[in-house]
Amino acid sequence: MENLDLTVLRAVRDWRKEGKHAMLATVVQTFGSSPRPVGCVMAMREDGLVKGSISGGCLEDDLIARYTQPGAKDPLPRTGPPRVEKYGITSEEAHRFGLPCGGSLQILLEFDPDAQSMDELMQALDAGKLVRRCLNLKDGSVRIEETDEPDELSINAEELVNTFGPEYRMLLIGAGQMSEYLASIAQICNFAVTVCDPRDEYRGDWSVPGVKVVSTMPDDTVAAFTPDARSCVIALTHDPKLDDLALLQALDTPAFYVGAIGSRRNNSQRRQRMIEYLEQTEESLKQLRGPVGIYIGSKTPAEIAVSVMAEVLAVKNGVPLGRAMDVAEVKNALGLPDGETSCFVPISNEPQLRPAKPLR
Repeated sequence: MENLDLTVLRAVRDWRKEGKHAMLATVVQTFGSSPRPVGCVMAMREDGLVKGSISGGCLEDDLIARYTQPGAKDPLPRTGPPRVEKYGITSEEAHRFGLPCGGSLQILLEFDPDAQSMDELMQALDAGKLVRRCLNLKDGSVRIEETDEPDELSINAEELVNTFGPEYRMLLIGAGQMSEYLASIAQICNFAVTVCDPRDEYRGDWSVPGVKVVSTMPDDTVAAFTPDARSCVIALTHDPKLDDLALLQALDTPAFYVGAIGSRRNNSQRRQRMIEYLEQTEESLKQLRGPVGIYIGSKTPAEIAVSVMAEVLAVKNGVPLGRAMDVAEVKNALGLPDGETSCFVPISNEPQLRPAKPLR
């Protein structure tokens, strides 16, 4: 499943190359509650076909009417320089457009983006490059620049700069049932997922489409994966031979999230192993997460996958997770045994199913 921004930009490029009118909308500022974040984009074709979203539907209908119906009130042009539209500034407008109470946003509209510039942008993105798209607000001209760091959208009186780049990526160590659930949810959240498992008996039953599955050893896979600030690495095999070295390899990268599943006892033993045998320290393991996930009382593999994905998204979005969400903290506080889960998932390199060791 392709990153939504790339889907939107690709649609604009294709429509313009076909000679059709198209509009590109970018959320450039929000106030109070807002349905979509700054930087998100939406494309609209001359007949009203829409890709992406700027409001979850409440503003799209207004833009469609103004863009496709010449007789509409305050119609939008098909060509011309970019312009900013403001929605939800008054309580009356917020009610009219279905915005959250007190919410408002500003949207920059580009009319007929240049097809050649859009093609240049898509070629760079398809090649896995991180790029800044710099839009001149006076004449609509665009400059494409490669960059090393993802930046927040910026806008001033003369220029809009929005960074686009490779999808967020997830590397899962282990191709068991748990990985299938987590990979499915991650793809819905626009992560490109790679699964690594050198064990034939696990890879052979993989059933989630759109996921890259490799058979190389996990630590070699992490090295080849080259995790960056948009990457996360999660070990799910419960096998130290597969998990430990891969986790250490990942901790030495800019990956925003590195963690492993397991019980409180297993995660404690993992840290002790790494310190005793792999020359690690408490400081060097500070970024290692485990047990992964947030506490939601999860017991089944599907529920645990939701828990893990929630923590990954919280870290990605810079949301602090207090002790009340920490699996180990909550279970210790509640006096829960270290292994109350009863689901069945693969936990070793043996092909048969066995009662799971504690996961949450």
